[in-house]
Amino acid sequence: MAAAVPAALAAAHCAPVLSTFGPLRNRVMPRLAGKGRPDHVALTFDDGPDPTSTPEFLRLLAARRVRATFFLLGSQAQRSPGLVREIAAAGHEIAVHGWAHRPLLLRGPRATHTDLARARDTVAEITGTTPTLFRPPYGVMSGSAHLAARRLGLTPVLWTCWGEDWTARATPESVHRTVVTDLYGGGTVLLHDSDCTSAPGAWRSALGALPRILDTCEERGYEVGPLRDHGFPPPRRAPLGPSAGPAAPPAAASPAGRP
Repeated sequence: MAAAVPAALAAAHCAPVLSTFGPLRNRVMPRLAGKGRPDHVALTFDDGPDPTSTPEFLRLLAARRVRATFFLLGSQAQRSPGLVREIAAAGHEIAVHGWAHRPLLLRGPRATHTDLARARDTVAEITGTTPTLFRPPYGVMSGSAHLAARRLGLTPVLWTCWGEDWTARATPESVHRTVVTDLYGGGTVLLHDSDCTSAPGAWRSALGALPRILDTCEERGYEVGPLRDHGFPPPRRAPLGPSAGPAAPPAAASPAGRP
C-alpha cells in the first residue's frame, strides 16, 4: 500500500501532459486550448521580450493596428524592463511564460510555484499590473503547474494552432502555411517574438509570416486581438499567496515537442 502512494502522486503530477496533444486538447479542453469568440482570433507570442526582435514585432503590429498577448519569460523581462513597459504602453496584453524556459513536468510543486510566482511578481513590478494568464514552457502542464497557477491567480492557456517557427528550417512561407492549416474563428495562434530558446534568427520567419497571417484572418472575416478580447480569461480567482506550496511528488520524464 505504501508503494502505491508515490505512484499515485506521480500519476497526478504527469496526467495533465495529455493536454500537450493538440487535437485532443482542442476537442475536449477548449478553454485550456484558448478557444474563444467564433469571430475572433487571439494572436499570442512567446519567449520575449528580446531587444533585438520584439521591437520589430511591435512596429509591425502598430502599423497594422493589431494588439496581441505576449507571454513573457520572467528572466527576459528582468533583463529588459523598458521593453516590457513599451509592450504594455502599446496596448498589448502581458502574460507570463514562467521564469525560465524549463520543463515543468520535471519540477516539483515548490520549484514550480517559485518559478511562476517569480515571473508573475517581476512582470507586476515592472508594469504595475499583475498578469492573469500563464503558458507553460513547451506547452506541457503538470499537476503542480495547475495547482501553482490556481494559487497564484493565473489561468493556463495554450493554443489551437502554431507556426513551428522555432526551427532553423522554418521560413515565412512555412510558418504561414502551418498556421492557416488549423486556423479558424475562436482559435489562438502561437508565434515567437524571440529566439532565446529557438534556432538563431528563427524569429525572422515568424515576423515575415505575420502580415500574411493577418491578411488571411481579414479575408476570412476574423477580428485579431489579444486573449482579453477573446472571451478570456474566466473570472479571476483570488490568489492564496506565494508562500503556500504543497509537498513535492516525484519528477517525471522529459516532455517531447517544442513551442
